[in-house]
Amino acid sequence: MFFSAFERMVAFRYLRARRQEGFISVIAVFSLLGIMLGVATLIIVMAVMNGFRHDLLGRILGVNGHLAVLSASGTMASYEDIAERVESLAGVEAATPQIQGQVMVTNRRNASGGLVRGLSGKDLKSRALISDNLETGSLQDFPDGAEGDQDVAVIGYKLAQQLGLRVGDVMTLVAPEAMTTAIGLPVPRMKSYRVIATFKVGMHEYDSSFIYIPLAAAQVFFKAKEQVHQVEVFLDNADLTRQAVGDISAALGPGFRIVDWQQRNASFFGAIQVERNVMFLILSLIILVAAFNVLSGQYMLVKDKGRDIAILRTMGASRGAIMRVFFLTGASIGVVGTLLGLLLGLVFTDNIEYVRQGLQKLTGSELFPAEIYFLSTLPARIDPTEVVQVVAMALGLSFLAPLFPAWRAARLDPVEALRYE
Repeated sequence: MFFSAFERMVAFRYLRARRQEGFISVIAVFSLLGIMLGVATLIIVMAVMNGFRHDLLGRILGVNGHLAVLSASGTMASYEDIAERVESLAGVEAATPQIQGQVMVTNRRNASGGLVRGLSGKDLKSRALISDNLETGSLQDFPDGAEGDQDVAVIGYKLAQQLGLRVGDVMTLVAPEAMTTAIGLPVPRMKSYRVIATFKVGMHEYDSSFIYIPLAAAQVFFKAKEQVHQVEVFLDNADLTRQAVGDISAALGPGFRIVDWQQRNASFFGAIQVERNVMFLILSLIILVAAFNVLSGQYMLVKDKGRDIAILRTMGASRGAIMRVFFLTGASIGVVGTLLGLLLGLVFTDNIEYVRQGLQKLTGSELFPAEIYFLSTLPARIDPTEVVQVVAMALGLSFLAPLFPAWRAARLDPVEALRYE
């Protein structure tokens, strides 16, 4: 082994401080706790940031699709042919014609803003994020085409709570554009729809504003007869969006504009990435400060053990042996702190939602409200590569911190150390 039995014995004996060395022991304990908390905090924060990004991306792409094909003229007339051509391309999972528009939703004296999306029943049922997360009701009565009851709607459960709606209740949609009467007076365009289901996807923005109605009903409501606003495209692999954009552009030709999920959410995910990098740098300072504590504690230990070092040297201990003794003493603090921090970080991350709920019950206030943080639960996703990077950084600082005090101990002259003893 790199360290001999004699060096390990002396090093671990110095770690067990006596009463007169209590202050040095306190510094060592705080150094260990600092490294432990720094490593644990970095792992937890990085896992939460990764969880936010992964969950948000999954919900955004599950509701909005990876690409949106738009017409340069604003609306598409031959949308069925466009959807078929796009869906036939390799890597395309589904192409969904869609009507979309902002409305005001009213129910008795309650009102709220909403985003209406017109889809066929087949396309809505194929969206697992919606169909698999129904709070109440079912999609059985949602029509596939122009036949059947068109005056039905599926809404987010938060929106239903705000308006006091339940399955079977009727709500009224008010269009932003008014219609003109025979005498020239503008009056709002309104239409009533029966709620047949509510959904909960776990993202506040969608649960509190999204409304799905049949495509034929949306075409009538938004005055887009036999036309749609866009064709949403779902891919097999979200990382192949650029290749898919080129393939779709070649298949459709000019007159179309394609927007991918990265363009639509560039500022949002860019802000998350910047925040993640900044948090990593800031929290790394905790480990750096703890490493400086290790350095200062070891330096004080070397000064305190000058007589012992001189005796060991006169008994035949080499400078290398003395250096390894004090290096092992300081590095042990960092290694133990890193391992404890790794264990604490993994355990805390694995139970973070239970911790959040427990703190909410204890404090009586809501932590991480969905209105601010978008998600209804606190996600955490551990990236093994990032965990290895955090541990490697902590171990690197732990090995660097005791080098200088160990070198000073090895350079100590026994004659000078024993002159005044």
